[in-house]
Amino acid sequence: MRRGDLDDLAAFAIVARQRSFTRAAAELGLSPSALSHAMKALEQRLGVRLLARTTRSVAPTAAGEQLLQSLDPALAQLSQGLASLADWRDTPSGTVRLTTFGYAARTILAPRLPRFLLDHPDVAVEVIVEDRLIDLVAGGFDAGIRLGESVEKDMVTVKVGDDLRTVVVGTPAYFARHPQPETPADLDHHVCVNYRLLGGGGLLPWEFEEAGRDLRLRVSGQLIVNDEVLAAAAVRAGAGLGYMMEHDVAAEIADGRLVQVLAPWCPRYPGCRLYYPDRRVTPALRALIGALRV
Repeated sequence: MRRGDLDDLAAFAIVARQRSFTRAAAELGLSPSALSHAMKALEQRLGVRLLARTTRSVAPTAAGEQLLQSLDPALAQLSQGLASLADWRDTPSGTVRLTTFGYAARTILAPRLPRFLLDHPDVAVEVIVEDRLIDLVAGGFDAGIRLGESVEKDMVTVKVGDDLRTVVVGTPAYFARHPQPETPADLDHHVCVNYRLLGGGGLLPWEFEEAGRDLRLRVSGQLIVNDEVLAAAAVRAGAGLGYMMEHDVAAEIADGRLVQVLAPWCPRYPGCRLYYPDRRVTPALRALIGALRV
């Protein structure tokens, strides 16, 4: 193998998975043009076309797909071998890549991650925040943080947040104009603030429980947003009912600024869990788990 071939093969694997020179270049810290030239040079050295390019997309050819199937396990094994060297160091080091969603980033990572970074100067952490569930292995992530009920059963999980409850609230001014709903079905006659999931594009259902039976409702209203802050502002201004984390509105319910309704239909559910594949854990990830677990 020529010098530089391994780097180019690893770069090819990223391009093939991302199907974009722009996204792959951003992950590699290169310019798209430099990455494209490197891939053309690799193809010339191997004597086979690996990537099919158009003006808008890039995808592996049949030969590229065959090469990728061989590369993925080899690169994963190499990565694990390099990570194992960290066991020989006195302190954890290396990079941990996390995928999570907005609520966990705000309530789990924001209060604890800065202290971890100060305590572990040789560890770098990359956090990608999005609603969409990510395949950890395919996305190149070491771990994720999601609600417990969203985590696949074959993952190792660590509790990093208390159990949660989502509640329905409105302002006294809103309820001066509308009667309080007595059952979830009554929400059909209310103005509700909807949240659109960034990844899948669908509206977040409002979930309830009645006699052990789960209810998932699609509600309607004047406002649909994909930003929690904007949704909360509309609710607090009296523009509609909100489906919000109890933790975020507990003080306002207590002092009367918000009124909670449908409480018997709003059960608790498993909170945030850090999860990772059942494989060897690097010292850096182990240290981060220790800092986040509750």
